[in-house]
Amino acid sequence: MKYQFVAVSGTIGAGKSALASRFASLTNSQLILEEFANNSFLEKFYSNPERYAFPLEISFLFERFQQMKTTFANADLFKTSFIADYFFDKSLLFAKNNLTADQFAVFYPLFETFREQLPSPDLLIYLKRPVDVLLKNIQKRGRSYEQSISPEYLENIQHYYLTYLKSLQHQRVLIIEMEDKDFIADEKNFRKLYGLLFTEFLPKIHFFNINDEI
Repeated sequence: MKYQFVAVSGTIGAGKSALASRFASLTNSQLILEEFANNSFLEKFYSNPERYAFPLEISFLFERFQQMKTTFANADLFKTSFIADYFFDKSLLFAKNNLTADQFAVFYPLFETFREQLPSPDLLIYLKRPVDVLLKNIQKRGRSYEQSISPEYLENIQHYYLTYLKSLQHQRVLIIEMEDKDFIADEKNFRKLYGLLFTEFLPKIHFFNINDEI
């Protein structure tokens, strides 16, 4: 693998955790999976966003920072690379969507302080899917608290992701149009994505479609 730190990102339901997990297994990389299940505010947020958005985003900010900081500080001696199913700046994008202006004014200085202490991914892969596909994936995996997520919410999150990613002109960013294609059952699609880890990319934004030869 050509990169020491790879982050697989995407909107809710894009398949980032499944892809990151398989990447890590095949490359003997240290896997960093977001620990969202233990966040006590997540389910409450989906039922009452206005009340719980701020504690949710602050708690996620601290949790993501602590996880990344600890992982990089205590790296496995036998694993020299890292693959994550998120990148730290995800916190900023969800905060922009979910917080009021006053709340964001409190959030942002904390985010900046934490971000300065963490490495940026050497390669950032974004899995872009249509909203209807994201909704089907969310429904299929069956997490009860996610079933109320609206198409508008997913559209907004994806908008913040894409706008932000396109501003990262000095990083290696791959935006991949996944459409409704499967990379778990379809080995050919997976191999296309896996090959990206061994391809030298210039630091800029790269666009691909899963239907094309990558």
